[in-house]
Amino acid sequence: MGTVIGILALQGGFEAHAKIVRALGAEAHEVRVPADLEGLDALIMPGGESTVMTLGIEREGLGRPLRELARSGTPVFGTCAGMIMLDRDHLGLLDVRAERNAFGRQLRSFEADIEVAGLRGGPVHAVFIRAPWVSEHGDGVEVLARVDGHPVAVRQGNLLAVAFHPELAGEARLHELLLALAAGRSGEGHTPAVSRSE
Repeated sequence: MGTVIGILALQGGFEAHAKIVRALGAEAHEVRVPADLEGLDALIMPGGESTVMTLGIEREGLGRPLRELARSGTPVFGTCAGMIMLDRDHLGLLDVRAERNAFGRQLRSFEADIEVAGLRGGPVHAVFIRAPWVSEHGDGVEVLARVDGHPVAVRQGNLLAVAFHPELAGEARLHELLLALAAGRSGEGHTPAVSRSE
């Protein structure tokens, strides 16, 4: 059986993530209840509305199972609201505080080409929609990209989070990195578009 990537499907743009996951040759599995977390090699927490997602996680009893999955070492990738859900004030997995709608009303939605540390192939085309940024982070958090000095992509061990929507730009390299993290954990060989010389 191939790599199985779960995508939290309570709300938000999970289908666009599923399309990229399938294009990379992995299986996309929608996650709505705790039983859906069984057998996953990695998990994506997509964008959406963080308040609605918080209510959905509480309603379905997903909080503790999500924490256990991440703490077991399973790679987790959060985008936009997914970054917020992973932070100190929500699931408490990523040692960051994400500020909602951080870019302000006038820049609620914009696109930018940004360099992401460790990714080969040039800048990432990032779509920001009412995006957060990281307002503070612990020493164990690696900042991979910034916009106007504010961290918008971070990694902490098996957790990867970005403030933008790579899936809306058809940008697959961060999903490739997630697959590589999953393959590394299972001992399979998978070479992503990631530079090892950092």
